[in-house]
Amino acid sequence: MAIREKFSLFDVINYIVLTLITVACFFPFYYLFINTISNNDLSSKGLVMFYPKDIQFSNYVHVFKIPGLVQAAVVSVGRTVIGTLVTVAASGLLGFLFTKQEMWGRRFWYRFLVVTMYFNAGLIPWYLIMRDLGMINNFMAYILPAIVSPFFIILVKTYVESTPIALQESAQMDGAGYFTIFLKIVMPLITPILATIAIFSAVGQWNQFYDTLFLMTDQKLFSLQFILWRYLNEATSVAEIMKQSGGAMRVDASMMPTATSIRTTVTMIVVIPILMVYPFFQRFFVKGIMIGAVKG
Repeated sequence: MAIREKFSLFDVINYIVLTLITVACFFPFYYLFINTISNNDLSSKGLVMFYPKDIQFSNYVHVFKIPGLVQAAVVSVGRTVIGTLVTVAASGLLGFLFTKQEMWGRRFWYRFLVVTMYFNAGLIPWYLIMRDLGMINNFMAYILPAIVSPFFIILVKTYVESTPIALQESAQMDGAGYFTIFLKIVMPLITPILATIAIFSAVGQWNQFYDTLFLMTDQKLFSLQFILWRYLNEATSVAEIMKQSGGAMRVDASMMPTATSIRTTVTMIVVIPILMVYPFFQRFFVKGIMIGAVKG
């Protein structure tokens, strides 16, 4: 009876702690959202904390009128989808090949790959290389550098090594080549780790903006995150421009954009898409990371 009471007390404390952690993680997004749909004057004064006040959705109407926002969204979606697909494909194939003892120079290439995780030439050499490769104002600058990721390849290699080798050997005895074995035998078995890599890659691509900052001057290639960063820094002036553009119309002052409303609304527009995608891959996350970590 005492043991049950101890376990019951532990469960209660565990649920309380996890609930508090969940609230702490969720509240910043909730806080941003209620400020985007509240009275802009109250929001700018910090008076909107736990629930929306004077609900209105004009902020989203104003923000979607920001020049280049739709084009930037297309660029971000394109780089995220294409970049994630090629990264997952390359990581899966290379991770599989590194498990093959007969691979030419396997130890050298694997060690060379691992070394790149710890050493970085720096920003200036990176920029010079990208410039010499013709990546300035080139959409492929978003895709090519992310194709080979040492960390993802190591994850796949570890995962493949935890799968039954007999399946690959039997297919090889039947005359299947490496690509056939990978596509028809290995890939269905490593779906969880590929989905995990897809999460990491998609979030990384969606949130990246430094490559846009250093490599892109053509506004047609600006990413959504770069637009966010730029307008976060220029939110006050953008709000003034929007107010002046609406000056000819009689608009309630509570609905006119402010620096705070611009920041919160643009942030929500950028965050919502990745939050909608993440739950579909979440069930693969723990299994993909943990399998292969314990041998036995």
